[in-house]
Amino acid sequence: MTDVGDAAQVLVAVAVSLPVRHTLTYAVPERLRAAVLPGAQVLVPVRSRKVRGVVVGPHEGLMPKRVCSISAAFAEDPAIPPELLAFVLALARYYDSPLGEALKLALPPADAKATRGIFDDADVPELRATNAQRTRKWAVWTGGDAPALPKALKAQAVAVRLRAAGAMPVAELEVEFSGALAVLRRKGLEGLVRVEERAIPLATFLDIVARDVPPALVDEQAAALTAMHEKVALGTPGTVLLHGVTGSGKTEVYLRMVAEVRRADKGVIVIVPEIALTPQLVSRYRARFGDDVAVVHSGLTLTERGGMWQRMRNGSVRVAIGARSVLFAPIERLGLIVVDEEHDPSYKQEEGVRYHGRDMAMLRAHRAGALCILGTATPSIETEHLVRTGRVTRLRLTKRATESALPKVEIINLRTTGAGPSGDKRLSLPLHRAIEKTLEKGEQTILFLNRRGFAPAVRCGGCGKPVECGACSIAMTFHKRSSELRCHLCDAAQVMPAQCPQCRSPDLMLEGVGTEKLEELLAVNFPKARVARLDRDVASGIKSAAILQRMRDGEIDILVGTQMVTKGHDLPRVTLVGVIAGDASLSMPDFRASERVFHLLVQVAGRAGRANLPGRVLVQAYDPQHPAIRYAAKHDVDGFLDEELKAREELRFPPFSHLINLRIEGRDEAKTVDVARRVSSALACAEVGVLGPSPAPILRIRNVFRWRVLLRAASRQPLRQALRRLDALRPELVSTVRIIVDVDPIQLL
Repeated sequence: MTDVGDAAQVLVAVAVSLPVRHTLTYAVPERLRAAVLPGAQVLVPVRSRKVRGVVVGPHEGLMPKRVCSISAAFAEDPAIPPELLAFVLALARYYDSPLGEALKLALPPADAKATRGIFDDADVPELRATNAQRTRKWAVWTGGDAPALPKALKAQAVAVRLRAAGAMPVAELEVEFSGALAVLRRKGLEGLVRVEERAIPLATFLDIVARDVPPALVDEQAAALTAMHEKVALGTPGTVLLHGVTGSGKTEVYLRMVAEVRRADKGVIVIVPEIALTPQLVSRYRARFGDDVAVVHSGLTLTERGGMWQRMRNGSVRVAIGARSVLFAPIERLGLIVVDEEHDPSYKQEEGVRYHGRDMAMLRAHRAGALCILGTATPSIETEHLVRTGRVTRLRLTKRATESALPKVEIINLRTTGAGPSGDKRLSLPLHRAIEKTLEKGEQTILFLNRRGFAPAVRCGGCGKPVECGACSIAMTFHKRSSELRCHLCDAAQVMPAQCPQCRSPDLMLEGVGTEKLEELLAVNFPKARVARLDRDVASGIKSAAILQRMRDGEIDILVGTQMVTKGHDLPRVTLVGVIAGDASLSMPDFRASERVFHLLVQVAGRAGRANLPGRVLVQAYDPQHPAIRYAAKHDVDGFLDEELKAREELRFPPFSHLINLRIEGRDEAKTVDVARRVSSALACAEVGVLGPSPAPILRIRNVFRWRVLLRAASRQPLRQALRRLDALRPELVSTVRIIVDVDPIQLL
């Protein structure tokens, strides 16, 4: 601790990695002044320990009497570049998040073991990669313009290819010319070609993807690109909605714009809902741009993630692809951000800093002067409202790029339609016959059911109660393969009981159907078919890519899956899509339930008939006249948006109002309820409507009771004032009850 009396003393504001909403002030020792710049990582003392922090800028406001000094800095160059730093600070303010927690999202991956012991006040340590570098064989043309080529035809072809390329990986040559390595070692290429080992950049892909040839554009694609180019040329890029039907070639438009931005020596960020579920998208980018693509996902090692971050930070990679966290990639001179499937709810982070990837992509692009493309076949209600109020420009792709027609959609009323030969109504007679015909033609089927496990519930025939999780207020799901009951909230598992835990009755019944049971039902009724399942029980994360590749290779006839199968997969041999329970989620206590069901139905229907084979979609439902079902069956996106926007406006729900969900959580239910009531009473005012307090639809998770208070206002300013009143109230509330602030909530469960 030092006195602030020296006029030459330099003070900075530091956001520390602790749950505090304000910055702390520190003095900068003279030996560290060259390194302590805005965006730099530093080590600072907080009470009796040292913690990491990020320098936000110079100290502003009242001058403190005494301050502590920064202990160490982690690099000479700031870890977070200026544009990204300013963006993250704006994000933290908007979502009422602690600055240190928000800035963590933009920092390079750090290994606690690798950095342990380096915090010496006399040093300025740097983070370093520790793994050995891997290498790859490259073929290098050394023959200049020599006209003399080998006589063997294959050696000649390889030589011509290399002379044009200059150098390329041997494995890539092997893709084009089988046995290329053996050819390179023949005497005829001596003096013309050299084979050498080159280092593989950390976190690049080990597999080789052959370069592609861009296809010819259809008229609508060309028109969309022209409109984007004009916006960029005029210096008003803004945000555009690329509203294209499934299979309309949106990805090719993205690729063309990425190429334009790269030619202008600017950077690109491409955000997808789940990187593990779109491997063909990554392959397409690498086929077009080679190793100038950084892909960020959970399958990378810590060292690979660190190496990838360094390549983006030093500018050696200009295109970053990933799930929502890639939004914080240190790509400088940003020229383009693409948000694929912008409607997807997974763009909203539900833990920690609760930001929305789509909304923040628009903000970062705006602040960087970059173009933001939102792509989808089914625009979110919020984005549609931005289009209709003139803040986002819509560009339409109304036809599939392959000229194939959208699949025919038929609705099966489960109230009036009987079961097929299986005897189970969930596999109705029309759906059963459609699967038979698809198998006879050697084509593929996808069946969508958004329920994992064998049976969603086990109910007692005596007392009528389901077997519930001991820590959560939901029924446990029976998984037959493991012979256990599992909670899909806390992942607790137990063996299947012999009797009811409540009344001790042995009369336990399996209720409902999940993907595991449907898989078994299909295997019994279609014994010659190759049936597979895609859900988080069999293929979480990047492992799902293997199952999807088996579909592309024709090794699977029927794929059963949850919403993982609705994502943007291109499976050309799929001609039949069956939706087992199209209206199952419409009863959820959430004003967005109808929108979610509509999106899922249109997206899963879009998996059928994407090549030259006609597609067919069968949607089973008990309420076939519900707008989400009816409009999806007609591929009428505009009709659904019109009706849903009208309903939202009448009820004053977003986008015609702004919401903040306050989730009050505690292990003591009485204290939790008391805090919820006090919060609700303190925040009510004329400008802010308060809904609640009320128990959350799922009252208890992991033995924590959950109540909610929903704040609603016509503009954001009254909500910000309500949050300041909440901050003033916090010290008076019991510390064992947590209040979680969720600005612009997507999930209300």
